[in-house]
Parts: sequence; structure tokens; C-alpha cells
Amino acid sequence: MAQALVAFLKNQYVVRDDCRARFFAGAWGIFGHGNVAGIGEALQTNPDFRYFLCRNEQAMGHTATAFAKANNRLRTFACTSSIGPGATNMLTSAATATINRLPLLLLPGDIFARRNVGPVLQQLETGTSLDVSVNDAFKPLCRYWDRINRADQLPFALTEAMRVLTSPAETGTVTLALPQDVQTEAWDYPEELFAERTWRIPRTPGDPAALREAAAILRRATCPLIIAGGGVLYSEASNALAAFCERTGIAVGETQAGKGSLRFDHPCNLGAIGATGTPGANRTAVRADVVIAIGTRLSDFTTASKTAFQHPGVRFININVSDLDAGKHSALPIVADARAALEQLSSTLQGYRVSADYSRCVEQHKREWEDETDRLYRGSFEVTAQSEVIGVVNGFSAERDVVVAAAGSLPGDLHKLWRTRDAKGYHMEYGYSCMGYEVAGGLGVKMADPTREVFVMIGDGSYLMMSSEIATAIQEDYKLNIVLLNNNGFSSIGGLSHSVGSSGFGTRYRYRNPESGQLDGGYLPIDYAANAASLGAKAVAVRSAADLRQALEANRTETRTTVFVVDVDRDTRVGGYDSWWDVPVAEISEIASVRDARRTWETMRKRERIFL
Repeated sequence: MAQALVAFLKNQYVVRDDCRARFFAGAWGIFGHGNVAGIGEALQTNPDFRYFLCRNEQAMGHTATAFAKANNRLRTFACTSSIGPGATNMLTSAATATINRLPLLLLPGDIFARRNVGPVLQQLETGTSLDVSVNDAFKPLCRYWDRINRADQLPFALTEAMRVLTSPAETGTVTLALPQDVQTEAWDYPEELFAERTWRIPRTPGDPAALREAAAILRRATCPLIIAGGGVLYSEASNALAAFCERTGIAVGETQAGKGSLRFDHPCNLGAIGATGTPGANRTAVRADVVIAIGTRLSDFTTASKTAFQHPGVRFININVSDLDAGKHSALPIVADARAALEQLSSTLQGYRVSADYSRCVEQHKREWEDETDRLYRGSFEVTAQSEVIGVVNGFSAERDVVVAAAGSLPGDLHKLWRTRDAKGYHMEYGYSCMGYEVAGGLGVKMADPTREVFVMIGDGSYLMMSSEIATAIQEDYKLNIVLLNNNGFSSIGGLSHSVGSSGFGTRYRYRNPESGQLDGGYLPIDYAANAASLGAKAVAVRSAADLRQALEANRTETRTTVFVVDVDRDTRVGGYDSWWDVPVAEISEIASVRDARRTWETMRKRERIFL
């Protein structure tokens, strides 16, 4: 059965716009008693379906997810684990892929289907059923889930799995739980199962009547705004969006997943929008009477917890391959591929252009933001600020290079400050904002296109959670530039803690103080450079942003993964710029700062809109 599974996977192809590619680039895995004799044997006898060894099961899921994102969902990896902890380690990566609408195939080993030797090592026992294992925990995290209890069930599960994985609207994590005895059983599989199979990725057009209605709504608008989400990039609609904006003059705010939809210096690009947005994008959102949301799920960060859009009669036009997302905010839904719908709408909207006053306002917003970015890049702080480090890396990187991040305060600062020059130059996992994604994700991005330099930007907190894939990058000879910003703990949550009146409690890496009983003693002496070197990387510790610039330049021709460690001031932050994020504050507290924060929260919450 396992041999049949691998033979099937290596013959799956996708095609879009007449470009055809093999869907699976191989398999990641860690072997144990749940898969070593099944999938392990099958991968060993299929060297043309490459096997990759990782250090952590969660990490291999992140690498596959990042690879899929960098390939616009047209390619991915399979990931196999043993039963028990190996399988449950992949739960986090399953959630990450599904939340980000990215294809990921998980193949965890499972308990014996024949049951007679149970309970086996690492088996979860329950008195309510003999057909439950830890793999049932994947069910709410997947777009498709199946357990292959008989070898002859495999063909039907595989075709369903591929249907979901290649669907622009339904894609996410697919889990096929594989009982370890069934993996090793033989069955006379039909030859047709192993023939090359091509799955066509459609460019679904928008409904003409809905597009005509959208054009009529836009013609009446005085302050329209486009929100560009990840769907713009996945559908390769950047050129179509640029052409649409140049024809109409409508400004664009980019989500985390959609950053790079336009070059940073495009006249219509106001940059980041929402809770981590720029002042221009957020002030335009407040006035917007029509919002065209393209390929975005309108999360709370994008909508600033539904406080971003304050025009009393604001209308939403949502272009999305998913009807779930297209219908949000009581929008006019256009269920369609982003590129196809933009080209249709551009044709339907011929002759329309925003007013001269609107264009002048956009131009002023852009000019002011570039000045502010330059100020933050330069820095004028006693201790190196995170914004200075971002400026150094952005200034050093080439046009096609990629920055990768996921969690902490870096996503907010990068969303605002990173000057994107290429559609794939900004890779942010922010659907799940998963700590530990960064190094594994950077490896996936590098594997997707080895010609690009990859700059992984990561805080010390996230680094300590999962730095192990540095060893994998060394093993596979993929160079990563890892910029580790040491702020002695969790800077992002530290700032959030202060904002809710809790003074950064539990967010610093400090010894326990015997006098107070709290973690408020001296800082822990963690040597990150030594840690990185022990994993096989070249490690460089720098004292300032200027030193980092010199170190990057000196390392330009290095072919090995390098970790640059730079200390930054955790309390020097980039501003919020007319945005808000709803984090509830304790209604009753003995702490005065918490009571003050509660009053602010109650005031801001009144701005939240209900779009019906």
C-alpha cells in the first residue's frame, strides 16, 4: 500500500495557463515504528521521489507550507511521521497551512487496523471507541481527513485528497492517517492509478451581472479603496492590479499576505493596512465609501477589529475564489479568480477615474510615509532599534531577494517598513503567526527558488522555539541569511502587555528573584551565536545596525547558512498609525494601569462596526 501511495504521488501534475509542473516535490519525514516499514521502505525504493530528513515534525510541515506559498500553491511536499508524538507534532503545521489556505499533505502513521496487538506503543486509549487515535485530533484542522483501514481504500482517498489540495477555494491541509499494518499490506492496484494525472487549476471568471453591479457602485464612489490580499499573489494578478490602478487611480492597501501585490513605489500603493498599517492606508480606509477586497479573508488585523472603515454607507465588493470570504461584511460577492475578475472589471469600468483631489491626497500620503520610513531606517536611538535593522537588511537585499518572518513584533514593523520590489519578495506567515515557523519556512522559500537570497528575520523568543532546521539547511546545502534580533524575551507581547496595563509581566528572559518570587532577576546569558554555530551555521554577533551592514557585506559570497545576532531595544517601537486591535482588558483590577487601559478599551470598542 505504501509503495502504491508513493507511486501515485510522484505522478501528480498541475497546470495553469498552460504551465505544467509536478505537484509534489518529494516527501519530508521522520521515521518510527508507525511508518519505517511502510512509507520508509517505499521512499527508499523510489529515489526519483526525493526524501528529506528534518529535525522536527512541526518544522517539516512549515517548510512544506512555505514552499507551497512561494510557489503560489502550485507545488507542495508530503510529510510523514510515526504514530503518537510524531503525528501530534504536526498539528501546529496542519493548522498553519489550513488557516493560510495553503496545500499540505500529511501522512501520519497510525495504530494497527487489525487491533489484536493493541494497545501499541504511543497509542491513545479511550473507553468510548477502539477506532480513535491521536490522528483524530487533525480533523478540525484539515480540509480533508481520512483513515485508510484497508489497502483497497487508498485509490479513492488519494483522488479526493488531490481534489482538495489543488482546489483554489478549498485547499489547506489534507491528512491521510495510515495504520502501520495496512501500510505494509499488498493489494492488486489498477495500473491506471499510477498513470500521470494532471489537475487543472482554473481561472474562474466573475459573474457578468455582479461585475456590472460592482462597476455601477464604483462609478458613484468618491473615496474607493482596494484591499489586496494573498489571493492577488496566488493568482499572479499583480500586473492586472497595477494596470487597473493606473487606469482608475484607486489606491491600494496591502494585507500581510498581500504585501508585494504592487511595488512599494507604485503611485497607488499606500502600503500596509489595518492594525499594522500605515497612516495613509488607514486614513483612507476611514473615509472609504467603497472597499474592493481582493483575495483577502478580512481578518481582524486587516480591519483593525472592524474599526478601520467608518464611512456610514460603506459598501464592500469582495473578489475571492472562496464564497466564504466573498460574502463577508455583507459584500457584493464576486466568486472568481483575482486576475480574471480584475481584467473583467477593468473592461466594465472603462472611462472611470478618481478625482484629482483624491489623487493628490494619495500622493501626499505616499510622500509622507516614505519620509517617515527613512526616519525610522536611520534611527536616532541610544540602543539599536528594530526599525534600523529592517532598514539595513532592506537596503542590502537585492530586488528579487525574500524576507521571511512570522511572529512577534517583526510582522507589524515589516508590514509597515519593508519596501517590496518583487511580488514574492515578502513572505509573512501571519494567518497563524506561528512562532517557530521562520527558519523552517525560510528553508521552504529557498527550496522553491534557490536563485533568490532569503533573509529570515526572527526574534530570540521564536528562535529558541525552533532553530533546529538550521541543521537541515546545512544538510541540504541551502544558504539562509538569518538575522536574529535579541530583545531578551517576547518584545511583541511585552508591548501588548503594557498596553493592557500589565507592565510586560512574564515576557522577559530573566532569572527568578528569590526576594520577589517573580521572574524579575538578571537577564539570562544566552549565547545565540554559539548555539547557531553548534548546529553547523556560520555565526556573527554584531553590536549595531552599522556593524550588521558591514557583516552582511563581508558575507555576500558566503555559501553556508549564516546567523547574524544583533541586540535591539525592546522598548523602541514603530507607531500604531491610526489603528487599533481589540484585546479585551480585565473589567475589574487592583492595578491602576489596568483600570486605565480598560477605559481606553471601552472607548475604542464603540468604534467597532457591524456590517449588515
